[in-house]
Amino acid sequence: MKIGFDNEKYLKIQSERIKERINQFGDKLYLEFGGKLFDDNHASRVLPGFQPDSKLQMLTQLSDCAEIVFVISALDIEKNKMRGDLGITYDEDVLRLREEFEKMNFYVSSVVVTHYNGQSSADAYRARLERLGIKVYYHYTIEGYPNNVALIDSDEGFGKNDYVETTRPLVIVTAPGPGSGKMAVCLSQLYHEHKRGVKAGYAKFETFPVWNLPLKHPVNVAYEAATADLNDVNMIDPFHLEAYGKITVNYNRDIEIFPVLNALFEGIYGESPYKSPTDMGVNMIGFCMNDEEACCNAAHDEIIRRYYYALCKLAQKGEGESEVSKISLLMKQAKLTTEYRKTTVAAHERKELSGVHSAAIELHDGTIITARTSSLLGPSAALLLNATKHLAGIPDDLKLIPEYLIEPIQKTKVTYLHGRNPRLHTDEVLVALSLLSNHDDNCQRALDQLPKLNGCQAHSTVMLSEVDQKIFKKLGVGITCDPVKKGNKL
Repeated sequence: MKIGFDNEKYLKIQSERIKERINQFGDKLYLEFGGKLFDDNHASRVLPGFQPDSKLQMLTQLSDCAEIVFVISALDIEKNKMRGDLGITYDEDVLRLREEFEKMNFYVSSVVVTHYNGQSSADAYRARLERLGIKVYYHYTIEGYPNNVALIDSDEGFGKNDYVETTRPLVIVTAPGPGSGKMAVCLSQLYHEHKRGVKAGYAKFETFPVWNLPLKHPVNVAYEAATADLNDVNMIDPFHLEAYGKITVNYNRDIEIFPVLNALFEGIYGESPYKSPTDMGVNMIGFCMNDEEACCNAAHDEIIRRYYYALCKLAQKGEGESEVSKISLLMKQAKLTTEYRKTTVAAHERKELSGVHSAAIELHDGTIITARTSSLLGPSAALLLNATKHLAGIPDDLKLIPEYLIEPIQKTKVTYLHGRNPRLHTDEVLVALSLLSNHDDNCQRALDQLPKLNGCQAHSTVMLSEVDQKIFKKLGVGITCDPVKKGNKL
């Protein structure tokens, strides 16, 4: 909650570094963008002060000479992989991102489907995109990738991939999430451009891990926790250490692929412009922390948040046991427990006192507000009311929503809509407050406090409904939950 990152400095020095790299190559530069171009909520959580659309702000300066290529894995299409922060599938997110970029006058030229191996879901997705007038290309699985350099750098390797037609000197290659195959698309394009006599270069803009922070720095550990489902591992870059005698941090997939990139560059230029995976990057984020303690605290919160998220996924879907194990190990290495999170402790204490499920939120000034389940409200709805009343200076014992107004809503939910839970959810409480605000100044004052919850941390002793989770996300509240539902514990 305390600002620890200088966003203005970041925009300035990051854009300068990207321009330097563009000038380093000849006809064309493929710039791989890791993470999210906007909606980068992970970065904004672990680096308080980082704006989710910072990378996009930089690219607007280059929009006239740039085009965007989206990459999505056929494997992610097949399993309907979701963006946890937005609650939509990767394939839907590609369409959302395309629309958002085009609104900002970026040219989105095509979509590349990677890891293609005849999946019917990928074929259906391609047909859908083509009906919308979007060019789609297939890139195939290469046996022995990334270690079989001889096969990869041949007509039977990258040569089998579709050549992605591009027209502008800067090609931004991005994806809705990690593990989509962005780097392989860039390398494949270098192979095809060389065959066509085009001098093309490659650079990587991967925000995490931060190369000039220690391997076990909380910000880097938080990245490992965030990618536990991919089994990414932060590592010391051995190539950089050998070439320069300096310790830098990268992650396993970049280190594994570096010999391939090196061999490709040697084939194109006679020698490689890079001596290490770290050399490939243009990330300047590690130079812009102005309060390292604040960033460390935020990263610790994020690690615990990821742990709870993995636990709840395991409880609900029976998936992700390895994620839970990995994040648990990361927490032990960092000497971190869930009790580090103040809201977790406060919610558990309120539950212990009341005997019912409870929730807690930490406001920006450090104040902890708690709430419990009642016959009228769930813990998350009660928490919103208690927090906004506190911020507005409204007495705690004053009822913003009279019981006689809540009871008819409950009757509709149970009697007419056949719901099992009569208690009001957060969205229903906010609608009720909005209706009452025309005649009740306290309700309006409570609603006016909602923006002040952005960036706050909260915890519930029971898993929230999808509706409640979405409301907290829209308010910018970092919510975690115990993996408990209807009295059943994981």
